[in-house]
Amino acid sequence: MKGQGQFAAWIVGLAALIVLPFVYRDPYHLHILVLVLIWSFAYTSWSMMGRFGLVSLGHGGFMGIGAYVTALLWNHVGLSPWIGIPISMVAAGALALIVGYPCFRFRITGHYFVLVTLALSGIVLQVITATRDWTGGSLGYTPNRASSNKWLALQFDDKTTWYLIALGIWLAGIVIWHWVDRSMSRYALEAISEDEDAAAAAGVDVTAEKLKITLISALMTALAGAIYCQYQMFITPDTVSGISVSLQMVFAAIVGGLYVSLGPTIGAIITILLAETLRIGFGTKAVGWDNLVYGLLLVLFIIFLPKGILGSVLDRLKPQRKVSPSS
Repeated sequence: MKGQGQFAAWIVGLAALIVLPFVYRDPYHLHILVLVLIWSFAYTSWSMMGRFGLVSLGHGGFMGIGAYVTALLWNHVGLSPWIGIPISMVAAGALALIVGYPCFRFRITGHYFVLVTLALSGIVLQVITATRDWTGGSLGYTPNRASSNKWLALQFDDKTTWYLIALGIWLAGIVIWHWVDRSMSRYALEAISEDEDAAAAAGVDVTAEKLKITLISALMTALAGAIYCQYQMFITPDTVSGISVSLQMVFAAIVGGLYVSLGPTIGAIITILLAETLRIGFGTKAVGWDNLVYGLLLVLFIIFLPKGILGSVLDRLKPQRKVSPSS
């Protein structure tokens, strides 16, 4: 009965989300919802690795590859984003395997793995900035506007269309999260996070399992970057790549709830609303303040709410077992 109730709640909630843009059409609020859904998908992709102890600061690099490769292929080759997005995902996946395989093969774990991924994020940011003749560098980059076929160019002026696309992407992220959660890989990765040597002795292919979840996470992150680029129609290295984007993913996933499927969504709501509040309230005076607030809140949540907001709430709602008094 409990499972049926949860399924019914998901169906009702999803139906309400689908109907929402046809009932409430405020462009600004729909814009905020689109951003929340896209970033929720990006944060969910990070949590795929983070929940198993694979703390990566390189996801800003994967997101940047997804955004820039898609836009560059459209502007310089005339390749539709419907083809460019899969190519950008393959590029991000290949980079994840190139970096991940030696790390996992030679047991580079913990803070050493964090440093390797941090370098990856920084290298991608520097490449984008240095190749300014192609990417626009720090000034940003704008995909060419399609003159005729908007569907082919994946460019829509209607917020409702983008909302439904973002909703589909977000839902796909939730489905993938639950698919991994119910797979045998989950138990293998949990065993690896506890003790790699013991997991390997039990027959777990440590390198293969780590590469698998890293590849899934990188592909999802690249897709998030590409969709964000197509929606905003303007990107800069700082908004889709680099350490700041990677840290934003870490913050959102941990604050929302790393071990709950909707935790990254809660984190996205917090980060987007925080950024908008600072932008509206302080304008250009608040540039960079969001990262400062992220850092302070992250420390507080790690100390006092390690399971995040949603994870802590669900823990409190669970019925407590009554302990019988000992005789």
